[in-house]
Amino acid sequence: MNSTETWLRCGGWPPPLPASSLPRTPGRAEDFVEPLNNRSRLSTGSFGTVPAGGSGAFLGLGEHSSRAPSVRSLAESGHHLAEPRAMEMYNGHSTLLGHHAGGFDDIDLPSAVKYLIASDPNLQVLGAAYLQHKCYSDSSAKKQARSLQAMPKLVKLFNSPNQEVQRHATGAMRNLIYDNAENKLALVEENGIYELMRTLREPDDELRKNVTGILWNLSSSDNLKDRLARDTLEQLTDLVLVPLSGLGGSGVIQQNPSEAEIFYNSTGFLRNLSSASQQTRQKMRECHGLVDSMIHYVNSSLEVGKSEDKSVENAVCVLRNLSYRLYDEMPPSSLQRLEGHRRNAGGTVTGELVGCFSPQSKKAREHYLNADIVTFTEVSKDPKGMEWLWNPQIVGIYNRLLQRCELNKHTTEAASGALQNITAGDRRWAGVLSRLALEQERILNPVLDRVRTADHHQLRSLTGLIRNLSRHARNKDEMSTKVVSHLIEKLPGSVGDKAPPADVIVNIIAVLNNLVVESPMAARDIVYFDGLRKLFFIKKRRDSSDNEKSSRAAASLLGNMWQYTKLHRDFKMKGYRKEDFLSL
Repeated sequence: MNSTETWLRCGGWPPPLPASSLPRTPGRAEDFVEPLNNRSRLSTGSFGTVPAGGSGAFLGLGEHSSRAPSVRSLAESGHHLAEPRAMEMYNGHSTLLGHHAGGFDDIDLPSAVKYLIASDPNLQVLGAAYLQHKCYSDSSAKKQARSLQAMPKLVKLFNSPNQEVQRHATGAMRNLIYDNAENKLALVEENGIYELMRTLREPDDELRKNVTGILWNLSSSDNLKDRLARDTLEQLTDLVLVPLSGLGGSGVIQQNPSEAEIFYNSTGFLRNLSSASQQTRQKMRECHGLVDSMIHYVNSSLEVGKSEDKSVENAVCVLRNLSYRLYDEMPPSSLQRLEGHRRNAGGTVTGELVGCFSPQSKKAREHYLNADIVTFTEVSKDPKGMEWLWNPQIVGIYNRLLQRCELNKHTTEAASGALQNITAGDRRWAGVLSRLALEQERILNPVLDRVRTADHHQLRSLTGLIRNLSRHARNKDEMSTKVVSHLIEKLPGSVGDKAPPADVIVNIIAVLNNLVVESPMAARDIVYFDGLRKLFFIKKRRDSSDNEKSSRAAASLLGNMWQYTKLHRDFKMKGYRKEDFLSL
């Protein structure tokens, strides 16, 4: 069996600081969602569960055109958060320009860079202000500034004893590195990360906004993510995530507008990092307070009706990415505890017999329920850190997001992707959480509500989740009555029909197959809701490699449907023969 997960290449860049007068201080395949970077990998030869993960399962943010530090929606740049754009200069400092005759008119880049090493803080501010202004959207100016050695000079000013110099130096750097890989690397090579983390300790919100914006911009470069994780995570968590998430102190989120922006920049930074390597995912999971802060912020936001919040979106994307390949990457001791009550290492819930009872029988379901409860009670007490990622309580959090978040489709896509990841695969705990989602959280209805209006990106994670649930479900008949009609509706039946992406079609057929192999009701409902016509259309359509995959999946499902002899009459009445079902 092939197991796939999905992740979001979620992250992004804060916008550059806008330029104005003076600087102002983003069969049985198991699917999981990969960290938003790669495309989800689905197995089409067998049907099972699917994780959400890898690059590209979830959209990140593309660069955005707004002049304020914010991030555009996920769906535009292949699942990667764009850099927050450059920012305008500070308001309230026009007097400095007024004292300098003609404002910026008689300054050029070489002069501005020289001002950075002047002994007069006012000249340092003026030089940094000009750089920020000039580099707002001028790529040639960014290149020239780097050649004039502006980068090391600005880094030295990050921790100047003069607060205005600090603000303007970091504001200029934020614009210099925006959408410029060479300047990002130059900043890092000048010991810039260390100096930024020192600056982050300053009790000045304008300065902290710039620092977290710079970190977010840096995190858009794949080659810097592992180093950023190594050098920043612990301090960022202690200085920003824990206090501003409400985790420390009163337990309530209390953010002024500047603190909200600092937290947003920081979660955008984490969102980008979480789509990096296994090593970085592990470091993030293990970072004391990081996962707890994300969980606490999401939970607290749900309690006060702020599920649409953009920092909630970032936090859920982080959780989704950290759930990618979770059972393969979690500590062996934790995995052993979760797998400890399994009857045998190779057994799965689907198709396994309990004594002389079939998997659908009442006694078999009671057997599994009792076994689930034993393990459930072991892990449900006061989770800490990465334990949240597989704790039963997390299912309820994701379910509430699906139900309450009406406008932000990226948040609900991330929530369904995270659920897809933790229900993916043959591991016993994937089955436990699947059945918890179905039987206690009753998650099918909110998921199906999303399926009705979902775009293609959302459909990938939603149908991947349903695919996993259909494999682990105890009562396939009950699930069939709820999902078959909704899923058949999404399949194309003729050349002119608007079809979802091939991986969505494969997911849908995998769900139907998982149900058909154990539920005559599923096969009956496929016939009743005009599924045969659509399945035969998909089976015959082999004009591309993607269509070939969905064709093979449809052929497998139709072959299984032929096994229900009581339906042969219905098949013939619709004009189909045995050869149609059994031919490849």
